[in-house]
Amino acid sequence: MNYRRLGSIDSDVSEVGLGTWNIGGDWGDVDDETGRDVVRAAIDADIDFIDTADVYGDGRSERHIGHVLDERGAHDDVFVATKAGRRLEPHEADRYDDDRLSSFVDRSRENLGEETLNLLQLHCPPTEAYYQPSTFDALERLKAENKIAHAGVSVETVEEALKAIEYDVVETVQIIFNPFRQRPNELFFERAKRNDIGVIVRVPYASGLLTGALERDQEFAEDDHRNFNREGEAFDVGETFAGVPYETGHDAVDALDPHVPEDLSLADLTLRWILDHEAVSTVIPGTTSPEHVRSNAAVSDLSPLSNQVHGAVRDVYEEYVFEHVHHRW
Repeated sequence: MNYRRLGSIDSDVSEVGLGTWNIGGDWGDVDDETGRDVVRAAIDADIDFIDTADVYGDGRSERHIGHVLDERGAHDDVFVATKAGRRLEPHEADRYDDDRLSSFVDRSRENLGEETLNLLQLHCPPTEAYYQPSTFDALERLKAENKIAHAGVSVETVEEALKAIEYDVVETVQIIFNPFRQRPNELFFERAKRNDIGVIVRVPYASGLLTGALERDQEFAEDDHRNFNREGEAFDVGETFAGVPYETGHDAVDALDPHVPEDLSLADLTLRWILDHEAVSTVIPGTTSPEHVRSNAAVSDLSPLSNQVHGAVRDVYEEYVFEHVHHRW
């Protein structure tokens, strides 16, 4: 495992981390022990950056992480980033600066068994919240109270990311970036690097499309967001299949397949492609399989992709995906 500096935070973290939305909720039924086994597998694979949120299974993923860190005595060895604010309604942008945010943080501290959270990220607040300095004053207060050590944001759009890093308290930005969502590389990565901002990449596999494991006629469980959020019915549609129409995503995957090096899978190529961008601090694939955790971690040791492969990925994006996502996120 290779490690990268997390922006201005005085920590090097594993460049392949673990996302825990999958083991919390909205990905079908996952029993508690399976969820904990995923966290155990991550630690065993030298992954020391784990991302979670208070709404993943109503705190379930946080509790899984806290349980395993207690079990392993590993609270000081793993950097856990959580998120808060999704419990507020979109029209409550002015509520990010009130006591409710502090109460969410207190609940996460209890779930994780931490006196001070390593990193608290605002969880995709509405765009108007980024234009209210009071939103970020609240993060400063949480730091002053020693409830959080560091602060960041999880964003939907490049525009939100660029606005967020205008505030000194913001040390990290979590954003969707993968071969189907390439816009962050145009301007945001340059600004992030200049401002010493840690970049956390989520949804690397486009909800499974970029693993090559999904069928065109795939059926998803009723409680799987890939079933109930196809058109953005529950939250931003960009979180599901990276916002790419499902059939179009399969067409793009078919076009990518001939360019996957012989010794790699499509999933390997996807993670390696992300890591080949030096602005990225860590990528956080989620899974319900300990075996997949190990294979994800192994990508850290792979050589960078060739310029030819990078060019092919860009060509496929421009031909199949660009028109659906580039202007939106």
